[in-house]
Amino acid sequence: MDHIKLGYAPTRRSIFSAPDAIKYRGLTAQRLTELGVDFVDITDINEEGLLYNDADMLKIAEKFKAEKIDGLFLPHCNFGTEYECARLAKELGVPVLLWGPLDERPEPDGTRLRDTQCGLFATGKVLRRFGVPFTYMTNCRLEDPVFERGLRDFMAVCNVVKTFRHIRILQISTRPFDFWSTMCNEGELLEKFNIQLAPIPMGELVDEVRKNLRNVAETQEVMTYCRANMNIAIKDDELEKVAAMKVAMKHLAEKYGCNAIAIQCWNQLQTELGIMPCAASALLNEEGIPTVCETDIHGAITALLVEAAGMGQVRSFFADWTIRHPDCPNGELLQHCGPWPISVAGEKPTITYPLAFDHPGSITAEAKHGDVSLVRFDGDLGQYSLLLGHAKGIDGPKGMGTYLWVEVDNIKRLEAKLVEGPYIHHCVGIHKDVVPVLYEACKYIGVKPDLYDPIEEEVKAYLRGE
Repeated sequence: MDHIKLGYAPTRRSIFSAPDAIKYRGLTAQRLTELGVDFVDITDINEEGLLYNDADMLKIAEKFKAEKIDGLFLPHCNFGTEYECARLAKELGVPVLLWGPLDERPEPDGTRLRDTQCGLFATGKVLRRFGVPFTYMTNCRLEDPVFERGLRDFMAVCNVVKTFRHIRILQISTRPFDFWSTMCNEGELLEKFNIQLAPIPMGELVDEVRKNLRNVAETQEVMTYCRANMNIAIKDDELEKVAAMKVAMKHLAEKYGCNAIAIQCWNQLQTELGIMPCAASALLNEEGIPTVCETDIHGAITALLVEAAGMGQVRSFFADWTIRHPDCPNGELLQHCGPWPISVAGEKPTITYPLAFDHPGSITAEAKHGDVSLVRFDGDLGQYSLLLGHAKGIDGPKGMGTYLWVEVDNIKRLEAKLVEGPYIHHCVGIHKDVVPVLYEACKYIGVKPDLYDPIEEEVKAYLRGE
């Protein structure tokens, strides 16, 4: 999902300079090419390669649909034709980026060639009338750093929207009986968001694991990878089961066309196979297949959104909010039995036994410190929101499982937010600032952004290009 294709529909209006509009459509296309952006041009639609009338708008829409664009870029190369922009955007139903190049000094006689800013004001209003959500990139020059930043952020927003609209989660068994907090409304997720679940019984996974214990080549390959990248503190036959489980889960995800997995990680699995699935989940997470614990469907959705916002460049990790830091007033322990991808670790991970169970197959490693974004998609009573915020990794007592002590701005404020809901003790972290991208993406996916610190104006300022 990390490759994004934009529909490039530069626009003009007849009462302003057509030659100047043609000049800027060419300069903008050239800049997109320099930045390595994959875009679909409209130079075959008319000789100017510009959007300004209905007949061409319909041809452009047909072409963009055939090309399966992920986002629509509407550069205003002069004032622009606002109603054609709105009609095209309404027809396509993809995220929209509105922008125009900064206007130059008027001519000595007072003539103005473009009035781009004025046209942007008009188009923004008409897009609102059409009920089309859009992203505005500040009026700037093509070489300004804010142009590249805004364009790449918009592409990440498109990636989040594209991912959200194509979610299918492999649900391995029911939620654990004791975890009422991870229940979800499968029908509502489908009706509201087209989020699909592919539920299978635990026995289907067990059968697949046993099959892969006999199919030694693929399983042995995973064992070799584990030995090369981790310390092994479990027996060889136990490691073999871990590897076979990783292969089995991936095969099942592929079989049912799923892009994430949520597994009932305890305790029937231990009765059947005698291992924990944490290390297998970590290996899948490392490959970019989000795999979460305790059949937390909302957690799997969160992981997909976070990975998409990061454009697949950095792996995310699924964690519990657990206890307060014993020394840092705003510190908290993020931890789980061991499903975090090894690229998140700040030390060489060890495959071992988890904190709360007697079965092998978890990972212990402290994660890298540094700045992280923490996110949670959740909902109840028919309302859904996305909890968003920042933290930084800090020193703390040694832990078990995969863990990271973090410091937030105000732990009491965050704690109240988690208790009062609609959130639970699970979140997804990533060593990248994805908060602005996810905040902006919410307008396209019908989910309310919910910042756990009062930073909304800072996020908006960033998105404005300040």
